[in-house]
Amino acid sequence: MGFKTSINQFLFSILILLIIPTTLIAAECTCDKEDEDRNKAKALVYKLAALVSILVASAIGVFIPLIGKVIPALSPEKNIFFIIKAFAAGVILSTGFIHVLPDAFENLTSPCLNQHSWGDFPFTGFVAMCTAMGTLMVETYATAYFQNQYSKKASSSTHVAATSDVEKEAGDQHHGHVDVHVHTHASHGHAHGRVSSSDPSLELLRHRVISEVLEMGIIVHSIIIGISLGASDSPKTIRPLVAALTFHQFFEGMGLGSCITQANFKNLSITIRGLSFALTTPIGIGIGLAISSVYDENSPTALIVEGVFNAASAGILIYMALVDLLAADFMNPRMQKSCRLRLGCNLSLLLGAGCMSLIAKWA
Repeated sequence: MGFKTSINQFLFSILILLIIPTTLIAAECTCDKEDEDRNKAKALVYKLAALVSILVASAIGVFIPLIGKVIPALSPEKNIFFIIKAFAAGVILSTGFIHVLPDAFENLTSPCLNQHSWGDFPFTGFVAMCTAMGTLMVETYATAYFQNQYSKKASSSTHVAATSDVEKEAGDQHHGHVDVHVHTHASHGHAHGRVSSSDPSLELLRHRVISEVLEMGIIVHSIIIGISLGASDSPKTIRPLVAALTFHQFFEGMGLGSCITQANFKNLSITIRGLSFALTTPIGIGIGLAISSVYDENSPTALIVEGVFNAASAGILIYMALVDLLAADFMNPRMQKSCRLRLGCNLSLLLGAGCMSLIAKWA
């Protein structure tokens, strides 16, 4: 599928864009470094522990919603899935507002940057806004493109089927079997060339676009989190982050897993996507370890790169949580007709956002 290939290439490009600038950051800083309790040997132990725990938690989190494929009670058709997805959406929304966006503001308003250039305009909000609008445009054009492709294929198959049926009727007539009813798919109401918005195939395409874009936004900030953790040599800084980021990635994985489940990918594709998410932060930690000797988190280049990518990621996550996850499900006729389901989803949303917000105390 061309779209899947292009998205994967784009994600790879994002990773390259994230890796190359950080490796070029030298330890020339305009600000004095904070007086930290530096202990490389002890910090390395915490980093390795973080790498393993985050990898395991991410894998468990992203694959929990996928259990619905083997446990019917957790399938997307059941009410419990709406509740799980509301919790996951709350986690993603809180990640964007509470974790990623404040970090971006801190990066791009740092006194280490040229205040004349970066202090005169709110670049963080501007980048987040532009990314949110860009996400909307990507979704719109991608969905429209595949809807058109689907309509063309459906029209073509309908035309071929109708022609075949007419030829068959003509053949029957030639052999003396006259039938005044021309048998086409359209006469039975199977007008496949006419696609409605409720067509399951189009709904599936929409879910696939959503899962691709959401994974892109999550990968961006997960890489940045990993690099920051891996480059730090302060056990005092790393220790509380191990537990906090483990829960962070677990909950975020649940949100991504919910979207992947509805996209109904093949088993191999699901496994690859789940593992890609689980490995993203550990890969970032590995990059941070590799460049820790030259990486300076207070250098202007590091602050600008991290700030811009964090702001972009926040814009994607906030848009996806509000528009594609919450609005789509909360306006669903199924939820509108069930008071119990609405109450359950609202409580689940608040619980997810609250748990993720609480983690910000340590992360």
